[in-house]
Amino acid sequence: MGYFTKFGDFQFDVLREIGNIGAGHAATALSKLMQKEIDMKVPQVSIIPFDQVADCVGGAETVVVTVFLRVEGDSPGNMFFILDMDSAKHLLHQITGIEKDVYEWEELEVSALHEIGNILTGSYLSSLADFTQLNLQPSVPALAVDMAGAILSYGLIELGQAGDVALTIDTAFFEGNEKVKGNFFLIPDPESLPILFRALGVPFDGN
Repeated sequence: MGYFTKFGDFQFDVLREIGNIGAGHAATALSKLMQKEIDMKVPQVSIIPFDQVADCVGGAETVVVTVFLRVEGDSPGNMFFILDMDSAKHLLHQITGIEKDVYEWEELEVSALHEIGNILTGSYLSSLADFTQLNLQPSVPALAVDMAGAILSYGLIELGQAGDVALTIDTAFFEGNEKVKGNFFLIPDPESLPILFRALGVPFDGN
């Protein structure tokens, strides 16, 4: 895990700028979808070991709403956008004006969450591709509601081999004074790490 120490201020500045650009694109797309003014907070960006991903969303047994997809192209990997249940319910209330328990969600509500996750993952992936000049193409996203540990395990089984680090972008967006928080994770395949890190200006020797 020695490559963690190779990330300096410049690399994190690049990652933050990627997050900012992605957040800006996402805010514009969400504003059109929701027909409301949506503001995105400047995201917090970090690189963490994969086994800490579930801890970032409250632990492996925390029930979450997740949109996940496979990234193909120059630097393959897996991508997850995770909302806690309160944020997901609040977001649906903002869109539909109706407050429902998760067990009462109908196809319309699930479709809306799916589309929002699709917008956010697409926005961040395209900004990463633009910055690194890598060809990164998303698969069709899937949506699941389950414990975070189960979703991550199932998603990685479905999507393919997992890497051991995750690029994380903590996302928060606002409609008026109302805040919704989510977490975006990009988990590169092991063979993708040299490609992605070098594109970000990080020396990589596999240690």
